[in-house]
Amino acid sequence: MRRRCSTGCPAPRRGGVGDRGTVTAEIAVALPGLALILGIALAAVQAAATHLACVDAARIGARALARGEDHRVVRDLVSRLGPVNADVRLSEDVGLARVRVSAPVPLGPGPSTPLRVGGEAATPIEPER
Repeated sequence: MRRRCSTGCPAPRRGGVGDRGTVTAEIAVALPGLALILGIALAAVQAAATHLACVDAARIGARALARGEDHRVVRDLVSRLGPVNADVRLSEDVGLARVRVSAPVPLGPGPSTPLRVGGEAATPIEPER
């Protein structure tokens, strides 16, 4: 049987009075770290996407250069297909057509970052007919 308490009994406690607001404080401390981790993850994804675009553009440019296309035509092709503000280097040596494409990694609507990625491709030069 339960005993009823008269007015002298303390009220039941539902959590410590001194603990109020601790979850809010913990979240406030953790949010900047979470935002930083998210920013780093997004930058890594953007860097990978830019790298793949450089590799694809270099591959297409190397094929065009190996077929005997003019250097100006190859540069225009690679610039059109590659990332924005990409640097293109063309070379032909020892029977290989080489194209190197590098570009800054865009990390939002601000100034360009010092982080650059690139890709290179080489294809055997096709013999003239």
